[in-house]
Amino acid sequence: MGDGWNRARRSLSRAARATADAGRGTFRAGRTAVRTTARAGGGAAKGTARAGRGVRGATRRLTHAQGADRTGLGRLIELTAAHSAGDALVTVALAGTLFFGLPVDQARGQVALYLLITMVPFAVLAPFVGPVLDRFRSGRRYIMAGTLLARGLLCWAMAAAIGPADGLTLFPAALAVLVLSKAYNVSRAATMPSVLPADIGLVTANARVALFALVSAGLAAPVAAGLTVWAGADWVLRGTMVLFIAAGVGAVRLPRHVDAPDLEETEEGGAARPRWRTVLNIGPVVAEAVRANAAIRVLSGFLVLFLLFLVKDGNLRGSGLPEEALIAMLAGAAGAGGLLGAAVASWVRGRPPQVIVLVALGLATVTAAASAIFFSLWAAVGVALVAGFAQEIGKLALDAVVQREIGEEVRSSTFGVVEALLQIAWVAGGLAGLLLSLWSGRSTGPVGLGVVAAALVVALVWILLRRRRRLRDRAGVVLDVPPPSPAGPKPFTDVYPARTEDVRADGPGARPEPHRESYPESHSDGPRPGGTKPLTNPHG
Repeated sequence: MGDGWNRARRSLSRAARATADAGRGTFRAGRTAVRTTARAGGGAAKGTARAGRGVRGATRRLTHAQGADRTGLGRLIELTAAHSAGDALVTVALAGTLFFGLPVDQARGQVALYLLITMVPFAVLAPFVGPVLDRFRSGRRYIMAGTLLARGLLCWAMAAAIGPADGLTLFPAALAVLVLSKAYNVSRAATMPSVLPADIGLVTANARVALFALVSAGLAAPVAAGLTVWAGADWVLRGTMVLFIAAGVGAVRLPRHVDAPDLEETEEGGAARPRWRTVLNIGPVVAEAVRANAAIRVLSGFLVLFLLFLVKDGNLRGSGLPEEALIAMLAGAAGAGGLLGAAVASWVRGRPPQVIVLVALGLATVTAAASAIFFSLWAAVGVALVAGFAQEIGKLALDAVVQREIGEEVRSSTFGVVEALLQIAWVAGGLAGLLLSLWSGRSTGPVGLGVVAAALVVALVWILLRRRRRLRDRAGVVLDVPPPSPAGPKPFTDVYPARTEDVRADGPGARPEPHRESYPESHSDGPRPGGTKPLTNPHG
């Protein structure tokens, strides 16, 4: 009995030891697996982090190249990219509320009403926002930050209004976002000369900003579309609020030399008050560039709605593609044209921006006429591509003209007027496209494009004739340069007399200030007479 009990006890002991050994083996195997998984996860995380740092580093090298890190241009590029991404997120989140689910006839009425209402913020922007920005030039960083932070709060309000379809909140908030977006663009454009590196021209710097803005918007739009389907437009707007608030903090951290003195002292010790810019006193060179860009905007607005309703009416078919695919092709062509325009503008150096604007208008005119003659789906894609290209490169050149020709004290006001005029031109083109899309039949496409091409030909000829007359009149003026006085060389105002419409009276005995258009056009985007570049940032 005792022997049997001992044998049983030894058997149980061996079984317990075997079970313990098996448990320890299992634990060791599990621990090894966990460690291996952790190492693999850590490696993947480190790889992702390294890839992220690599992308950030490559982006930083592009945005901060050629001295842009020292002057603040690199930070301004990154800030504008975030601004454009936020605008794209808002646009996609609100895109489904307009007309894509409506019948064609009802959609035309909704779009016409929307186009007319979009002129309201720009009618407000021109006479009020521009002078306010000029008046507080010493706080440009805070003005840009304020536009971004305010848009973040408005996105939160719109997110709450989308669910119950609260139009009284949603529509005014959307208009306010549009106004604030344009106010940011005006302030950013007026800031460019103060962050311009010595080795970069105005057209190139503007193109670099626009290129990164377009890329960021193009990346944000599909992300916003997917998030809208998955989580809803309200959550997209809430996420956009976070982006805008972070960008607002980044705006405050821009270099201090972005801000300029509010008031400049005249020779008599009086304060120079900012003038209100109007259509009549922006100067002949700026007016010429604005007219050319307005003609391009008419074409752009026309094509957006004319081609869209051609597709919806079934008058633009190709290869049996569905309606959504055709719209995507046309939109993709216009977006690719904008990217190409920004890329080409960053390469053209030493070219007068006035010439770039006229070349862009001529290219758009020729393409529209050719598309009217050889109308087809691919002709429509081609004219959309060229219109996007001409609009982008023409606007970048126009910005350079304003930044070069207009004084610091009224530059924001001028940009406000310019933005308003271009938006009105785009709306006029869109309304014309709506009206001509009512033409029924297969001839709708050729007739509509033929009409807009004829209008562009008239605009181009008129602009060229005025330009020729202006250059001839200027060449016929003999400048009476007096000999140097014993007190020293005469100031610049005695060599380049001011035009009567550009005289600024700051008080009794104030001297006239010459308009910057007195410079020869051969020095449009490079060093000025004397071998210096006065727009170069002194802080670089």
